[in-house]
Parts: sequence; C-alpha cells; structure tokens
Amino acid sequence: MLSTDSTERFTGLADVYAKFRPDYPAGALDYIVERCGLAPGDLVVDVGSGTGISGRLMAERGFRVIGIEPNADMRKQAEAVLTRCVRSTLEYRDGTGEATGLAEGCAANVLCAQAFHWLKPEPALAEFARILRPGGWVALVWNERDDRDPFTAAYSKVIRSAPHAERVENHRQAAGRVLLGHPHFEETACATFGQRQPMNVEQMIGRALSASYTPKAPAERETFVAGLHSVFLEYQENGLVTLHYVTSVYAGRRR
Repeated sequence: MLSTDSTERFTGLADVYAKFRPDYPAGALDYIVERCGLAPGDLVVDVGSGTGISGRLMAERGFRVIGIEPNADMRKQAEAVLTRCVRSTLEYRDGTGEATGLAEGCAANVLCAQAFHWLKPEPALAEFARILRPGGWVALVWNERDDRDPFTAAYSKVIRSAPHAERVENHRQAAGRVLLGHPHFEETACATFGQRQPMNVEQMIGRALSASYTPKAPAERETFVAGLHSVFLEYQENGLVTLHYVTSVYAGRRR
C-alpha cells in the first residue's frame, strides 16, 4: 500500500476492504497502549491507514490520530466512515511511510497496521524515528491467518492459488522482524494475540476479494470464487464459518 510501486494496489478495493477486513483484537491494542506508555491525548500516527480500521480503534481509546495514506480511494473511504465520537480527534493526510510530511518529534506512537510490508523498511523506520518524540514507540501490526484451524487452512489454500499470493504473503509474514534489534530502536519485542472473524458466504468471499493479489481476469476469478464456495460448503455450520488469525505486534522504543 505504501511504497513507490504499491500505492495504487488497492485502488478500486476500498469499499470491499472497508466492509470485509477484520479489526484488531482488544488485547493487541491494550498491549500497544501499555507497552508504549500512551496517555489520553497523545498523538498516534497511523501509517498506511487504509480505510481507517486501526486509526478509529485508537481514536476511540482517547488518542489523537493522524492517518497517513497515499491511496486516494482508501483515504476517501476512511473519511466517509468517520464516526461522530472520533471526528474531532482523527484526520487523514496524503503521504507515505517513507515521507509522512509530519514535523520532527511530533508523535508519541507510530502505528503501522497491515501495511509495513508494502514499505521500504530502512527509509520507513528512519522516518518513523524522525517523527517520534524522544522515547516514543513504533508498533507494527498484522493479522495473519492461523492455519492450525482446518477451515482457515482450507481457505488459505484457495487464497494461495491466486497469482503472486504466496510471494506477497511470505514477505508480509517476515516483514516485522527488521524492527527487532534495529539501531534506531531499543526494547524491541514481539507479542501475539488470537483473533476470530465469523462470516457468512458473502462476507467470506468479500474478505478474500479484498486482497490486492486476487485474480482480476474473469475466468481466473470465477475459478477462485468457485473454490471459496466449495470450502464454505464443506466447513459451514448454520451458514457461518470462522476465520482464525494470529495478530502479531512488533514494538520498539526510539533511541
């Protein structure tokens, strides 16, 4: 979503992304607040804010949030669903993870949820360190499917049949490790949390089609969706399936 060659990957997907992507577990957000020592009113910069899922969750907890998102469709969608309770403390700006356009030392926390794998890691971490106040924290967050669950494993097999899916997913799963032991940050750590997403068939297919790498050619897309239907029929109970995730949070304190 956020590097020079990927800012347009989600153009045309903003609506389906907003409808069908999961949020983040309360335990993961609690961990970020506590680990980062955040206080009400602190500024959180939500880099790669997308349709605003993570930024809204942080604003609802009493933090000021600036979402940085280079994709105009995603940013417009985020602005369209601002709720009354967070409108005064949450705003969105055009920018990238490598060049946020924000002032040096302005932020208590840089949050990057489901987006850091699209960035150039070294320039991005340098930019995060620049905009963090002394002692400020970065938190990199991902929801990753937990294939220990049989349905989730079957769903994942269909997802990975899409062009480039394995390459993108393998890169994403390893992307947070660069923070551990990075020279710009200290007290780095990774914590994991469980998350579940119950879905009907429409929601399951929408969740799958919100990925940037799902097939676009009609014939390939038809085969892909047919595979999803087959998995749903095999595993559904009372018209629902549940996708299991492991949510990873990589955190580090600016030196």
